[in-house]
Amino acid sequence: MNNPLLTSATLPPFSEIKPSHIEPAIDHLLEECRAIVKITTQITEPFSWENLVNPIEKTEDRLNKAWSPVSHINSVVNNNDIREAYNACLPKLSQYSTEMGQNKALYNAYFEISNSPSFSRLNQGQQKTIQNALRDFELSGINLNPEQQCRYREISQELSKLSSKFEENVLDATHAWKKHIQDETLLAGIPETTRTLAKTTAETDNLSGWMLTLDFPCYLAIMTYADNPALRQEIYTAFATRASDVNPDTIQWDNTKIMDDLLALRHEKARLLGFNNYAELSLATKMADTPQQVIDFLENLAHKSKEQAQTDFDELQQFAKQEYQSDNLNAWDINYFSEKMRQQQLELSQEEIRNYFPATRVIPGLFTVVNKLYGLTINEISNFDRWHSDVRFFEIYDQDNVLRGKFYLDLYARPNKRGGAWMDDCVSRKNGPDGLQTPVAYLTCNFTPPANDDPALLSHNEVITLFHEFGHGLHHMLTKVDHLSVSGINGVQWDAVELPSQFMENWCWQKPALEIISGHYQTGAPLPESLLEKMLAAKNFQSGMFMIRQLEFSLFDFQIHLNFDPTKSSNIYSTLSAIRDQFSVVTTPAFNRFAHSFSHIFAGGYAAGYYSYKWAELLSCDAFSRFEDEGIFNPQTGADFLTHILEKGGSIDAMDLFVNFRGREPSIDALLQHNGIIS
Repeated sequence: MNNPLLTSATLPPFSEIKPSHIEPAIDHLLEECRAIVKITTQITEPFSWENLVNPIEKTEDRLNKAWSPVSHINSVVNNNDIREAYNACLPKLSQYSTEMGQNKALYNAYFEISNSPSFSRLNQGQQKTIQNALRDFELSGINLNPEQQCRYREISQELSKLSSKFEENVLDATHAWKKHIQDETLLAGIPETTRTLAKTTAETDNLSGWMLTLDFPCYLAIMTYADNPALRQEIYTAFATRASDVNPDTIQWDNTKIMDDLLALRHEKARLLGFNNYAELSLATKMADTPQQVIDFLENLAHKSKEQAQTDFDELQQFAKQEYQSDNLNAWDINYFSEKMRQQQLELSQEEIRNYFPATRVIPGLFTVVNKLYGLTINEISNFDRWHSDVRFFEIYDQDNVLRGKFYLDLYARPNKRGGAWMDDCVSRKNGPDGLQTPVAYLTCNFTPPANDDPALLSHNEVITLFHEFGHGLHHMLTKVDHLSVSGINGVQWDAVELPSQFMENWCWQKPALEIISGHYQTGAPLPESLLEKMLAAKNFQSGMFMIRQLEFSLFDFQIHLNFDPTKSSNIYSTLSAIRDQFSVVTTPAFNRFAHSFSHIFAGGYAAGYYSYKWAELLSCDAFSRFEDEGIFNPQTGADFLTHILEKGGSIDAMDLFVNFRGREPSIDALLQHNGIIS
């Protein structure tokens, strides 16, 4: 079969992949996987790692390496043909996954290995693979009766389709909104970089003037800098009602029913498996033991943070009234007056900061930081196959000049590209009879692209985002675990996945690191000491408000899954309102439909798991406190983090890894201290 998705190429041949290749390739590989499972489970000799797990992992790796580029291009160069082919495969992949999870012969084979004398001779990663597989069999309904298993399969397929449709609706609703402006006075206050981007967007549509969109760089710039309150209100309203029932312009992409159906099906799935609710099912693969433990963790943080959040908001209100005679702070005013307040009190302008963080300095600076931490060398490769001209490619070598990983870097926003930032695996590490397979990652962001002859200028928040995603990438690429199911990010408990990413953010606030990653884009002049001091002073500016906002999202996500009642309506927004009434300090307009574009929980992997960001932030803050004590570039501390956290993947429980590195379990005080909420 002449299909680029079926080649044995080390890297995906992106330029050769056509929508017509996708479904035939996946069909072929699924049948190949089924055939291998049938053959391996029918052998007469005792089951072992070599005769069962190895051949199954090998063929499923082929499937993963074909599906990975398909899923990726669906996110970064989306069009109708790709979307159609992608969606055609989702139910087939879901069916296969469930089919394997309910394969009694396969389950019995894994169970036999786990109870055999040879199990104790397997290494830690192999044992964890077997244990996780047995757990996942149970979570796939292996013990259900045939009728229940059939219903489980139906639910799984429908959940897959609904999640994809949710994300499509958000993407389409986001890109459907445009505002053409010809009167430049309406753009007062908006930075030149955003104006240039808006002008370029208008020219693409053969229009004069400026074209505003809901792509995040444009949206955030308007919310933060636009002097015209009517313009801020208009774009806030459009953004906050995307893909919802209250926006007549995007009603065709309304996610209301999809959200209700997702919650109902998740609840039904959990009940089928013997759990009381989906929150309990979600925790079956996480560090947290019980729903109450999660609720207590979040509410404890919220109670300890609310006073600081209220103080932050009261100060903002007072500032807006005194300086701008604004008696009421609307939702579309928060970012604007916060930036004005930051500029006045701290004499700190985010746009001034951008000048010192050109991508041409930040990216090599990031590589220098990881070199000082872990002894890694990162080299750019120019000759590779890519999906867009913006994309760059790199290789990572360790101190012994051993190739440890490779990654694609796709930094800039553009049409038909999903918003946000993420890391995803392209190829996972495994080591077996066919040799060592080097891990490959996708690192994707949506920053403002370069304008004219200038490099892309990053806000400090964008620098933090880049470090965050690179932390995920290092977790995936630096693994030394040889077994596919637990190498890199695979098999890592979900509420620990954000540990390496949030951990990397800390270097964006350290003076020795900032000196490495910054320099004026025109002159190369270092970040002025005065500006650096202002940035550090502003690190925890409105940190109470930000903490409460994240806890609001986390509690909302967890409670709608914990308290779902199939006999009643889903109560999505009544739940959100109740949480806001209890903890929020900012009034959200009644028309706001935030949940309708909350892709993390309705389309991503964070359902009943958004709390993981705060849970992992606790781990990351406490882990970093050891670097604060021993030196932020202490080579031994860096080597210990590499050895105990990054290299171990999912082969050992996350809490054990943390204790191995830190010498104790984490303390919540580290999180509160790093956010300036307690001293």
